[in-house]
Amino acid sequence: MSMNPAGPGSYSMASLYVGDLDPEITEAMLFEKFSTVGPVLSIRVCRDMITRRSLGYAYVNFQHPADAERALDTMNFDTINGRPILIMWSHHDTSLCKSGVGNIFIKNLDKSIDNKALYDTFSTFGNILFCKIETVCDEHGSRGKGFVHFETEEAARNAIEKVNGMFLKGRKVFVGRFKNRRERLEMMGDKVKKFNNVYVRNLSEDVDDDGLREMFESYGKIISAKVMTTVDGKKRGFGFVSFEETESAERAVEEMNGKELRGKLLFAGRAQKKAERQAELKEKFERIKMERINRYQGVNLYVKNLDDVIDDERLRKEFSQFGTITSARVMTENGRTKGCGFVCFSSPEEATKAMTEMNGRIVVAKPL
Repeated sequence: MSMNPAGPGSYSMASLYVGDLDPEITEAMLFEKFSTVGPVLSIRVCRDMITRRSLGYAYVNFQHPADAERALDTMNFDTINGRPILIMWSHHDTSLCKSGVGNIFIKNLDKSIDNKALYDTFSTFGNILFCKIETVCDEHGSRGKGFVHFETEEAARNAIEKVNGMFLKGRKVFVGRFKNRRERLEMMGDKVKKFNNVYVRNLSEDVDDDGLREMFESYGKIISAKVMTTVDGKKRGFGFVSFEETESAERAVEEMNGKELRGKLLFAGRAQKKAERQAELKEKFERIKMERINRYQGVNLYVKNLDDVIDDERLRKEFSQFGTITSARVMTENGRTKGCGFVCFSSPEEATKAMTEMNGRIVVAKPL
C-alpha cells in the first residue's frame, strides 16, 4: 500500500520526487532500486485518473531522512529502462513554486546538455529544488532551453551573474530570471495588444473567402480574408482576416466574438503565431497537471494484493470507516481484477489513518 508522501515545511525530508520515468516503470521496479539505500515506507507512480497510464513521475517515501538524502546524492540520473531518472526533494509548499522566487531560465544550450549536465553546472550556486531541460516530441531531443529552481533568491542571482554570457559546449548561453506568461505579457505591453490579423473559427460550411470578407468588411479596410481548406478543397471551419488598421481588427474582435451567425457561435480573436499558441497550450497543460497533482497530494492510497473477489464496492466498504471516500476503484483488465486499486479520501489525515491501520491487514484471505 502506498500514499503520495506528505510532510511539514517546504518538503518532507524523507520524501523524494522521481521524474523522467519510462512509462513502463512500476512501483515494484522502483522499490527494488530504492530499497537498497534504506527502508522504504511507500512508493507511488502517478497515473492518469482515467487511463491509468503513467505520468512519468513518482514519489518515494523513506523511513529515514538520511536514506532519502543518500538516494538523492547517489542515484540521481541513474538509468532505469534506458532513461536517466531525475530525483528531487518532494515539495508540498506550492506557494514556493508559485512565488517564482529562485527560478531561472536558460537558453541557447547545446543539444547535448541533459538534465544531469544542467544540474552539475548550477548546483555549485546553491540547493536546487528542481531542474529540467525542455524537450520536444515526448522527451526526445533538447530544445536548447532549461529551467532551474533554487531554494533561495540569492543562489539564483549568483547563477545569473556568473553563468549569463558564458560559453557552455561552445555556445554562449543566456541565463535570466524566469518570467511566467502574465509577466511576459506585461513586459510586451502594447505590442501584444496591437494586432492586425484576426483568427475566426466555428464558421458555417457555406462560408467562403468572399463570405468571410463580407462578414468583417464593416470594421475597416481588409487586406485579405481566407477560409482554410483541406487538400481536396473541403472547408475546415476557420479562417483569417487581415486588416490594414489595428483599430479595425480590435473592433472586429470586440463585436464579432461570441456573435451568433447562421446558428453557430462565432469565435474571433487575435491571430497567434504557432510558437506563441504552443507555449500557451503547454502552460495550460502544466497548470492542469499541477492542479491534479496538488488535488490528490496526500489523499490517494494505492492498495495492492487484493483478493480476486474484491470489487469497487467492497474496496470502498473496507476503507469507509476511516473517513469520507471520494473514489474507490479496483483496477481490471479484460474484466478480470489486477489485484490492486486506489482509494481517495477527502483529507490527508483520513488517508494517513487508513494506511496505518490497513497496511498488512488480512482482507478475505490476503494481507494488504
